[in-house]
Amino acid sequence: MNPYIEILRPGNALMSAISIILVALIDKTISIPVVLAMLAVFFETAAGNVINDYFDYKIDLINKPDRPIPSGRISLKNGRNYGYFLFFMGTVCGFFISYLTNNWIPFAIVLFADVVLYLYAYKLKSTPLLGNLTVGFMTGFGFVFGGFSINNPTIIMTSIFLGFFALVMTTAREIIKDIEDIEGDKADGARTLPILIGAKKPAILAAILIVVDSALCPLLYYYHVFGILYLPVIAIAVVLFIYSAIIILKSQEREVAAKASKNLKIGMLIAFVAFIFGSL
Repeated sequence: MNPYIEILRPGNALMSAISIILVALIDKTISIPVVLAMLAVFFETAAGNVINDYFDYKIDLINKPDRPIPSGRISLKNGRNYGYFLFFMGTVCGFFISYLTNNWIPFAIVLFADVVLYLYAYKLKSTPLLGNLTVGFMTGFGFVFGGFSINNPTIIMTSIFLGFFALVMTTAREIIKDIEDIEGDKADGARTLPILIGAKKPAILAAILIVVDSALCPLLYYYHVFGILYLPVIAIAVVLFIYSAIIILKSQEREVAAKASKNLKIGMLIAFVAFIFGSL
């Protein structure tokens, strides 16, 4: 694969853009601002991935030497400039969304994302809990961005709810991933929550977040955001969520944390499918 495509982690960036598609499905609309919003989320996510690799250069020389920058296929300077270019492209998309909709909130959101993604790669990632929250916040922000890009008050409120769901569940998964990565993070000198206070308390926190999010899921049907087809599909996701909470509470071993993290990821994908079915 071309290193300039590989460093984007295109699969990850495309998954982020799905949040815009889901919001558009709820509104049952497609427009130029929606397409631009998808591009903006793709560019911003890709930019975050690239600038993250730029700041992680020394760590990746040891842990992930095959990545484009540490392997020498992309120079450190070119990697940094490539990240800046992608941030610029995302910002341009945000500007045109606001220009076309006469609503400058999407442009402000993209500018905010530029700053947060850069700070996360530079500093926040190594900050206990705050780094986890930042990942969750930016994941949820994709839905909110989609709502404001469509500029429909009802859809905006729905997108905020979906964004909150994504924020909470992603934060829980990031905490569990830190439990999974304790040994490697210790070797890198990282200061994650499980390293600082042990794995048990972060596991309890993650489980609480999972249960709270699972309890909120039926509200999307109750408040008529989604139709009846939403319920059987989201039920499958909730089972996976609760199972993940149970196993991480019972054991914080690396293998168990990896299993819980994987189940949460699958559950979130199923939840996205539930959003689609509920919109039919």
